Amino acid sequence: MKALQIFIIAIAGLAFSAKAQKGITKSVIQTASVQCGMCKKKIENYLSHQDGIKSVTVDVKKKQTTVLWINERTNIENVKTHIANIGYDADDVTADVEAYKKLPVCCKKPEEPVKN
Repeated sequence: MKALQIFIIAIAGLAFSAKAQKGITKSVIQTASVQCGMCKKKIENYLSHQDGIKSVTVDVKKKQTTVLWINERTNIENVKTHIANIGYDADDVTADVEAYKKLPVCCKKPEEPVKN
């Protein structure tokens, strides 16, 4: 009898868990201005403290940021804006100029040579 009760509780728990997962979205954002491990750490740390963000992973080589977020608490545009506000480009949202200026040299895009 106890085994049946535990089984029923486990099934109910899985059902509630599956329902809660419906409100979570995964997005891959192109973060072309990411240059190094410091960029990765800064974006992951900053976003992980924002409301509604479940997880963040930055891939420096691919220049992509993968974010899981709760639909009821934030949206993709807010996530991109957060990234831009700390100095990095996020898809179509350009980095905040003042925030970009404050980034360490290693986190800035290499200067393009001047063409004559």
